[in-house]
Amino acid sequence: MRRSRFLVTMFAVCGFSCLVWFTNALASPDADTWHLDAAHSAAQFSVRHLGISTVRGTFTKVSGEVNYSSSDPSKSSVDVSIDASSVDSRVPARDNDIRSEHFLDVAKYPAITFKSKRVAAAGPGKLTVVGDLTLHGVTKEVTLDVDGPSAPIKNPMGAGQRAGASATTKINRGDFGMTYMSSLIGDEVEIQIDVEMLK
Repeated sequence: MRRSRFLVTMFAVCGFSCLVWFTNALASPDADTWHLDAAHSAAQFSVRHLGISTVRGTFTKVSGEVNYSSSDPSKSSVDVSIDASSVDSRVPARDNDIRSEHFLDVAKYPAITFKSKRVAAAGPGKLTVVGDLTLHGVTKEVTLDVDGPSAPIKNPMGAGQRAGASATTKINRGDFGMTYMSSLIGDEVEIQIDVEMLK
């Protein structure tokens, strides 16, 4: 009976120790946690129209969290969510079409998300972030080219610090199941995300 209790106790101690080690490993104590400031963050896109001009738009509601380690960028991570219904291309009728089942189908797919898988330094002040972009219910791996983050500054509007970053990438909308009017609207979509972060 005593041997049985001893074994149970040892398993419990070992299990707890492993859990603590695993949690600490995931926490990446060298990484700072930043939260996106929605009022100063946005995601822009541009796409060719009729092959002769470029239409640009913005998603005005962007939220998320960045864990950034300046000493080892590989310990960093990015998790961003965009409200698909917040699209603004300056033409209400066009925005309604973009929200419809022709394109984003926001009633069925209300959020556009990006979750990083790998982060690496790409030169002074630059990062490469590889992750999963989920758009229109389809998830594909994309690569973001990042300028920043900038050196933190004291938050002039309250406690904490602020920093900024910009990221760009290109996608093919057909890869995400959006093929409507492909003869009139370009397949390649350029994306730029500009964020201001708080901690």
